[in-house]
Amino acid sequence: MNNQPIGIFDSGIGGLTVAHAVNTLLPQESIIYFGDTAHLPYGDKSTAAIQSYTIKIADVLLKNNCKVILIACNSASAAAYQLVKEYVGSRAKVLNVIDPAVQYVAKKYEGKTIGLIGTKKTVSSNVYRKRLDKTNSDIELKALATPLLVPMIEEGFFNSNISHSIIENYLKDPSLQGIEALILGCTHFPLIKNEIEAFYNSDVHRNVEVIDSSMIVAEYLKEYLRKHDLFSSGESVKHTFYVSDYTRSFAESTRIFFKEEVNLEHYPLWE
Repeated sequence: MNNQPIGIFDSGIGGLTVAHAVNTLLPQESIIYFGDTAHLPYGDKSTAAIQSYTIKIADVLLKNNCKVILIACNSASAAAYQLVKEYVGSRAKVLNVIDPAVQYVAKKYEGKTIGLIGTKKTVSSNVYRKRLDKTNSDIELKALATPLLVPMIEEGFFNSNISHSIIENYLKDPSLQGIEALILGCTHFPLIKNEIEAFYNSDVHRNVEVIDSSMIVAEYLKEYLRKHDLFSSGESVKHTFYVSDYTRSFAESTRIFFKEEVNLEHYPLWE
């Protein structure tokens, strides 16, 4: 047993999809969430900038005695996972959101053609292709950067005519044709999963699984905690939410996900 909290961070509200899945699957675990709202989106930042942000956030989570640090951001997972892992060392376990999704896809879609949408940073890093190659699953990966989706979601423009138009324009891109499944390669994207599924449920596009990795990551985390004997006893469960810059959309999204009023603590990274 280990009653230390689980640390989860992202550039903004996207990682709340992962935090919600973790809370649903592991209700006995305390969560400390850090939304780096002052620097979102990470997808158009340099690798050096992302690494700098993530090390500072790792320090915050370590100060809060987290037993696991989960990088709930594909861009940060691609750019800084190894660095954070080395920096943290033996002080906490470090996990990312890419490896669980890759394991799931490699097992289910061996020899198939799969699509991926994500930020410019995630797609240009080619991290999914590299990880899939190591599985020897013979999967053809078709990737498309979709840079408008994160700011659209952060501003609350989903389930609207605006989001429908932008999503349809991306999904109709020739580079995504002929796929059997689509990986949502950004933790913001589960918030528009129903709109993406609506596109693929049309008469023209059918039988494309839309892969939301948030629950896949939560299942992976649960197995990891079991394997390393890190489960909490469930006593005094408490969730804490830090933001590097207060935004109304983040506050509203946090309440929606956790079905309760939460106290957002402002924690500037550069002061």
